[in-house]
Amino acid sequence: MMMDENRLQDIVLRWAQTRVLVVGDFVLDRRLQIDPARIERSEETGLPAHQVVAVTIDPGAAGRVAAVLRALGSAVITLGVIGDDGDGYELRRSLRALGIDERAMVVAADRHTATSIHPVNQSATALSYDLERLDIRSRSPLAPSTTAALIERLRSLVMQVHAVIVVDRIPDDECGVVTLRLRLEIADLAARYPDVWFLAHSRWRTGLFRNVIVVPNARECVRAVYASDSDHPPLALVGQAAGQLHRRTGKPVIVTLGLRGMLVIHNDGMTHIPAIPVTGPINAVGANDSALAAVAVALCAGATLDEAAQAGNLAAAAAMRSGATDGVAPDQIVALWRAHHKYS
Repeated sequence: MMMDENRLQDIVLRWAQTRVLVVGDFVLDRRLQIDPARIERSEETGLPAHQVVAVTIDPGAAGRVAAVLRALGSAVITLGVIGDDGDGYELRRSLRALGIDERAMVVAADRHTATSIHPVNQSATALSYDLERLDIRSRSPLAPSTTAALIERLRSLVMQVHAVIVVDRIPDDECGVVTLRLRLEIADLAARYPDVWFLAHSRWRTGLFRNVIVVPNARECVRAVYASDSDHPPLALVGQAAGQLHRRTGKPVIVTLGLRGMLVIHNDGMTHIPAIPVTGPINAVGANDSALAAVAVALCAGATLDEAAQAGNLAAAAAMRSGATDGVAPDQIVALWRAHHKYS
């Protein structure tokens, strides 16, 4: 059953009373605006020297989820690992600027702060476009002492929040924050604290979580169960894979389907929650992060799983329509609901 406006308003108003811990892989996103009209030539190598005319810095990966949560009105605490370097300083500063509590972040002298450098060709006479991205990260396993520090802080913080969102984005096994040891700890804490919502999004290891609500997209869902990798798997196959994940995790599964909406799988069966139609130019970057964050705060606010998925669809659609990658405000979500139901 679809929410009416009064029910949505009631849930949205409670978001400001929620407190969420985001655990996982925090990345510094550095965008370099390159002006092709200013290109120079290196005297030393003879190669082109591209000129950067503007730099923007934002928190990415788990940091983007934290930013979206903050935009929705939730109080946010972050727990991850950064290096003892300038990028780590910039990442923490960008989180603080958004009103996010980053004091629990673990500083590891043997690690690089994960950083993605996005060169963008910004022309005054043509459309801008992204060039090849540069990724900097540590590619060795996380030290046991660092994982121990993470677990110690996680055990302390879990008692202070309404939800824990785990964001696992580093492809190399055991090289990101969400190691086997941390996953086992999260499963144990989720069983010990049933009043705290535990959700997880993992690009490559969705099937390894237990006792938490996993929120994969369709591709990640099917890949976790069948080792099949397709950009647009059939909905029936996604549903079968989600059912398998539900049995593995022991918790509901919520699958984001992009423009097809969401699937919600729990003990009472499966529900398909249609997407909110979005017309005109859209920017899908960050839509899944918006959906994940909205699902989490809606559950904290007393929503059912189906209602939380509806809130997630609204947040994703609002993000795609506005082009905002760092979240949308609650009033934008309510306004989108009104616009959709006005013409539906």
